Amino acid sequence: MQNIFVQIKCELGKVYEVAEALVDNIEETEDLYSISGAFDLMIKFHLSDEIDIGRFINEKVQTVDGIKDTFTIMTFKAFK
Repeated sequence: MQNIFVQIKCELGKVYEVAEALVDNIEETEDLYSISGAFDLMIKFHLSDEIDIGRFINEKVQTVDGIKDTFTIMTFKAFK
């Protein structure tokens, strides 16, 4: 299994709609946070090793209405 975090910038006034759509429609969603700074949301996805991260972001995340931009952070198990 692999975990990734995706920071999401939403269109103005669309944060709550985007958050609902992500949680309701993407089963790999593990946690969703509202954040401050350049992005509005940060979401943690728990993906099986067979899933292509680029396709997943392109086809499942970036196609959600109201998303303006994304920034993906890949994680690596470095410590026990």
